[in-house]
Amino acid sequence: MAEIRIERVTKSFGDKAAVRDTSLTIADREFLVLLGPSGCGKTTLLRAIAGLGMADSGRITIGGRDVTYLPPGRRQISMVFQSYAIFPHMTVRDNIGFGLRMNKVDKSEISRRVNSAAELLHIEDLLDRRPSAMSGGQRQRVAVARALAMEAKVLLMDEPLSNLDALLRLEMRAELKRLLADVDATTVYVTHDQIEALSMGDRVAVMRDGEIQQCDVPHKVYEAPSNRFVGGFIGNPPMNFLDGMIRRNTDDVVVTVAHHEFSPAAQIAPLIRALNGDRITLGIRAENMETLTAPGPDTVPVSVEVVEPLGAQNLLTVEVGGHRLKVSTHPSLPVAAKDELHIRFPADQIRWIDPANDMVLYT
Repeated sequence: MAEIRIERVTKSFGDKAAVRDTSLTIADREFLVLLGPSGCGKTTLLRAIAGLGMADSGRITIGGRDVTYLPPGRRQISMVFQSYAIFPHMTVRDNIGFGLRMNKVDKSEISRRVNSAAELLHIEDLLDRRPSAMSGGQRQRVAVARALAMEAKVLLMDEPLSNLDALLRLEMRAELKRLLADVDATTVYVTHDQIEALSMGDRVAVMRDGEIQQCDVPHKVYEAPSNRFVGGFIGNPPMNFLDGMIRRNTDDVVVTVAHHEFSPAAQIAPLIRALNGDRITLGIRAENMETLTAPGPDTVPVSVEVVEPLGAQNLLTVEVGGHRLKVSTHPSLPVAAKDELHIRFPADQIRWIDPANDMVLYT
């Protein structure tokens, strides 16, 4: 068992708290992604798990064993770094087997593990090459093979694909996901790339300013963000936000946005009615708005400013009541800059956000 438990961990550098009182449980053999912008604390938290940067306070256990202040070599972990960190003077074979030799593993066992890891990463034909004779993608495979050869209970990966070009990242992303699904290890993967996070992780933990904002399965993080930050960080384009005013009646509640009225879904209406104050924020994703060329019930007229053809979709920038929104449409919809369209906001696709704390309202 290699369950990882992080209990109220804090790590500071001088007066700056990089990780703040953070708690998280990562299940045995789970693939968890730590996602967030630069400086949010995700790598600091990963290094605390690895023992490369001891926590100032709190507790970390791996498989029920307290490792909070143990050195990395006693934690039964392996790690893949952003910079690959492979030795230029060694062959691929020697690079993959380096950690095993340092642990004084039997030579025949080293050979078996090196060959097995090389086959998994499809680099068995490169075992006698040196890194200078390989591409960036091949060097990355060597780094992953070295980590897998250790057969550790925990695999930690710090932005391992960030140095690869876009096409190679796409290929390696799918290959890593396939590979790690068959590996008997708990994986913690750090990235700032939301596509990597959503496509690879069993769960995604979104971090900001040293704190976990939301941790859930990928589709929940995307479709049901816990707060405005998560909705605005996840998605390409990010979630649209509009300011609204609440008008309460005896039996119902109506929200006015850019001089147009919206009735919230029945299950959320009581929460909106109970809000203190009259302001509220409407959040909706580009693909969840209905786009029409003619007015209809509950539609809002918008002016098209920019049309970006993206192949499978067109991404429109539209203006309504001083707000600029991103709207996704099918390429078959005839539209050009300066056209007027009509948009409908389906009630069940709107996320209502309390501007007092930026939290999404849920029933």
